[in-house]
Amino acid sequence: MMTKRFRVLITTIFTLGFLFSLLPTQTVQAAESNFSVASKAAISVDAETGKIFYEQDAETPMGIASVTKIIGLYIVEEQIKEGKMTWEDPVTISQSTADLSVAPDLSNVALNAGEDYSVKELFHASLIASGNAAIVALGEKIAGSEPEFVDMMKAQVEEWGITDATLVNASGLNNAYLGDNLYPGSAADAENLMSAKDVAIVARHLIQDFPDVLEVSSTPTEVFAEGTTSAVEMVNWNWMLPGFLNEKEGVDGLKTGTTDLAGACFVGTMTKDNQRIITVVLNATNHAEDPSARFVETSKLMDYTFDNWKQEEISTSGSQIPDLKTLTVKDGKELSVKVSLADPVTLWVRNDMDKTKLTITPELNKAAKDKELTAPVQKGAEVGKATVALAEDDLGYLDNTSIPTSAIHTNTKVEKANFFVITGRSIKEFFQGLF
Repeated sequence: MMTKRFRVLITTIFTLGFLFSLLPTQTVQAAESNFSVASKAAISVDAETGKIFYEQDAETPMGIASVTKIIGLYIVEEQIKEGKMTWEDPVTISQSTADLSVAPDLSNVALNAGEDYSVKELFHASLIASGNAAIVALGEKIAGSEPEFVDMMKAQVEEWGITDATLVNASGLNNAYLGDNLYPGSAADAENLMSAKDVAIVARHLIQDFPDVLEVSSTPTEVFAEGTTSAVEMVNWNWMLPGFLNEKEGVDGLKTGTTDLAGACFVGTMTKDNQRIITVVLNATNHAEDPSARFVETSKLMDYTFDNWKQEEISTSGSQIPDLKTLTVKDGKELSVKVSLADPVTLWVRNDMDKTKLTITPELNKAAKDKELTAPVQKGAEVGKATVALAEDDLGYLDNTSIPTSAIHTNTKVEKANFFVITGRSIKEFFQGLF
């Protein structure tokens, strides 16, 4: 038989359970802590800001094969932008380039020596069909020779801060395919090397500066040199486009690459919910068993990114800055003034990260040199800026130009002290210096 005390206990337990059921709940989805990509290297970044979402040996230079071509295609776009040539300009094919275009086992469209093709036709062939001879022909048109074009490519990536790349040709082929047409000083079996991070930097510049390239990279099939003896249907090597084996909604680029050294590589890009990401997979490790391996791994990386990261506005207005709570005020009625962050920031947040833990790095302007201002000081005066990041986020950005920042401002007004106060302070400081 149930005692009175036991009935009270049971009633209390049920009541508490009922009350707790009324409390609001929040489900936090944990990030995939054991996520990895089956490749030698990989990276995923935000196309707009360069925020890194995932990296796997992303800073080690390795073979990139035909992914190389996105550097040359950027230079072509730049030449057209600067008015140095047009899309319809003719490109006359040299004998060596024509020979390369019919080399067995290489990605190409056949080009006839002495014949002209438009810049546009060769650009499309380089990107859609990964035409090795097509990009060489464009390089010869722009620079006079392939080695001189490679010099332009080197200068371009160095301008973007890439200093560890090895570039020996325009196509990404192993030099063994190029006969005597080698870059001066390069080995007979040399090949282009870049890190996954470097590739992402190049792809980001190409997409941001020349978004029209995506119209070409997203073209499934196209006839090259239509109406001529060279006419041939090109089929895009990107199997993630609509209608292909590894079709994925939102994917519209960018470039594949394959050699024995580089393995199967792919720099991809995708939009979802108005957000574009760039992914790089170098040397997909399962390519021998599955020709789709680079696309399978890219799809996993894209899903991981969108499933685990989102942009959120973090309210930092009025937040104090560690180690910089006040600035000294010279000649002020008060000798210091409190400072704080002025603006909220928008950060990329992974599901498992604590949004309340921030790393704030201030940089004062000239007016606040040596952490000192001169009175009078206005309330809300901007005295510098601070970068803001989640303390648990050690992935960073491709460069430092897009890191979220907030202005640092003064919290109160400080008027200038009168002559007698300033003089008295000076006398006091003088005598303190003597003793």
